[in-house]
Amino acid sequence: MVVFAGQGDPRRTMALLWRASAPQAGRTAPGPKPGLSVDVIVEAAIAVADADNMDGLSMRAVGERLGCSAMALYTYVPSKRELVDLMYDQAHAGQPTGYDLGSGWRAAVTSWAEDLWALYMRHPWLLQVSYARPVLGPNEQAVLESIVRILHDAGLAAGALRRVVGSLYNLVRGAAQTAAESRLAAKATGTSDQEWWSTRSCLLDEVAPDFAQRFPMSTSLAQEPQPSPKDESVPYLESEAKETLKVGLTLLLDGVEATMTRRSR
Repeated sequence: MVVFAGQGDPRRTMALLWRASAPQAGRTAPGPKPGLSVDVIVEAAIAVADADNMDGLSMRAVGERLGCSAMALYTYVPSKRELVDLMYDQAHAGQPTGYDLGSGWRAAVTSWAEDLWALYMRHPWLLQVSYARPVLGPNEQAVLESIVRILHDAGLAAGALRRVVGSLYNLVRGAAQTAAESRLAAKATGTSDQEWWSTRSCLLDEVAPDFAQRFPMSTSLAQEPQPSPKDESVPYLESEAKETLKVGLTLLLDGVEATMTRRSR
């Protein structure tokens, strides 16, 4: 399920994101309910999505979690469309924004990427919200600002900086997507990654006995020894995704460093 941000009323959504004053959305709704606020509703919605992903998110589900009707929420948030934007931005609140360059810009970028990975693992539903259209809220923007500042202070030219930042987001989101889906697959199917691969590997030998001859490079790659996961409780594909992120980040930063070295010469 892919959800696109920015589908609600633009003025109302932006006012809510930045907590600026704005007129109500023109919906007839009950008066304010004691104990409710935009922040309370958003936190409850995040809890619903953490438990059931975006598939389980609805104004009714949020209202039930708060012990009220969905109609009571409309006084504060016009609809689910605006709520998704608010949730996405609020989930980014509390992310580190100041990274020490004392150990070098590469260490700072790596820490930023690891923090973003951890955020996606805490709230995997974030990966269901398309990155094609940013929310443009203050917390999301603060995370972006921090990586731009690191690379700018490192001396990366503005033209390349934009592309590198995009590559970093794509790398972290892509790896986290695999990890999140690995968790979801095991839960939804009741079959672990190891069981899935073991069963189909045996069947592949039966239905395609000449597989190794037809695909020698793939076979050779698969026969390479794999390190044992540090945590046996972590799904295999999640461990692979984390390692892929680590290697991909190293290669990307090697390229960035080489580019800056050439530019300085």
